[in-house]
Amino acid sequence: MSRLPRRTARATFTGLVAGTLAASVMTLGTAAPAHADNVTTPGDFTGYGFDQCLAPTQKSMNAWLKHSPFLSVGIYTSGDSRACRNQPNLTPTWIRKQLARGWRLLPITLGPQASCQPRFPRYDDDETINPKPGSKNRYRAARRQGREEAVKAVEAAQGLGIVPTSTLWYDLEGFDNTNTHCRESALSFLSAWTTKLHQLNYVSGVYSSAGSGILELDRARINRPKAFTLPDQIWLARWDGVANTSSSYIREDGWRPHARIKQYQGGHDETWGGVRINIDRNFLDVGRGSWAPPVAHCGNTQVDFVKYDAVMPARDGYAADGAQVKALRCLLKEHGVFSGKVGARYNKRTQRAVNEWQRTHGFEVGPNFSRENWMSLLAAGKMGVYKFGSAGEPVRRIQRALNAARPKARIEVTGVFDKKTDEVLRAWQRQARLPVSGVVIGRHWAALQAGKR
Repeated sequence: MSRLPRRTARATFTGLVAGTLAASVMTLGTAAPAHADNVTTPGDFTGYGFDQCLAPTQKSMNAWLKHSPFLSVGIYTSGDSRACRNQPNLTPTWIRKQLARGWRLLPITLGPQASCQPRFPRYDDDETINPKPGSKNRYRAARRQGREEAVKAVEAAQGLGIVPTSTLWYDLEGFDNTNTHCRESALSFLSAWTTKLHQLNYVSGVYSSAGSGILELDRARINRPKAFTLPDQIWLARWDGVANTSSSYIREDGWRPHARIKQYQGGHDETWGGVRINIDRNFLDVGRGSWAPPVAHCGNTQVDFVKYDAVMPARDGYAADGAQVKALRCLLKEHGVFSGKVGARYNKRTQRAVNEWQRTHGFEVGPNFSRENWMSLLAAGKMGVYKFGSAGEPVRRIQRALNAARPKARIEVTGVFDKKTDEVLRAWQRQARLPVSGVVIGRHWAALQAGKR
């Protein structure tokens, strides 16, 4: 499904396969990688992505980051057969900005295609995969092409600042897999592509149709496990409208866990933040999937609860829940408002800190620490853009604040923006009379920190 200018895309994300890659950073020729401090892409991620032939403008990327469900974007970085040979927006600065903003990039190469693919060669100066079996049916010419294409893909990636240990994807458009020499030369090409990428310290990904290229890779995995070097991750095109990484064409045990992407919807227009782009939709599950490392607070004080109750000084047989008081004192201490030891008593020192927080954050000053107060404390901190698939401590802050805002929500505070978090966020946005987007941006942080319920 490679299309001329308006778009062509096979995009993808990937995660690392343990033990596959060398630790050293390798460069080609004398050119050093640009922006070598960029993060590995796509890294660990489970969520939505899109691909389009031309890399979008920065304005478009910013709008889609704030308003769309996507956190991954496929970009064509190399290959003589790509429709979008000219990429006016695709620069090292563009790469660096997207990575810094949290986008997961899927660098795609569309070079020589299968010899029986009727739409290629596309131009006068691109070639197809050599189908000649050669001596001993080793398809040496096709393997040579695969190695050369991997070298060119790495050169292009490093020139853009896509660092080693990132995944590079080869786009092999659908072909007649009943044609023996066409099929075997394509598999040999991809095997050499993967082997060379490993030597150059990059992860290998392959995009193809579920019923041809991916099906044949899966068959080779099962029936001829030593015949080819298989890609670390696969990206299957199956336009069934189902946002998962499964297909009836291939077995479920291959490239599991976390080494698959599925393009589940083909070319169509979508508009987010007033910006319309023609895209394919993808669902990714790569690396370790979206995950967040554990974070300790005040010597392992529990601060994560599925429900936050209003707390107040003891009176008339009432005593605040000790665990939640400890969490309150801990968080107030982390924000520099409370200076005492973290303990379970709602005493005068706690009351003074509570009143200071209320005063400085625009709340009515009083003895009770309300759910609205909890929201402001739990959401306090650095803002950013977060949505399904995001992970980290800011997501924990969102989950905690939503648990305070909606006592029946009961989100497990994991630091991973999952479907439950998305559902509760949308319900809160609706309740707070904010645009229902499933995305947390500045206005939503401000509302959470203001205790808006």
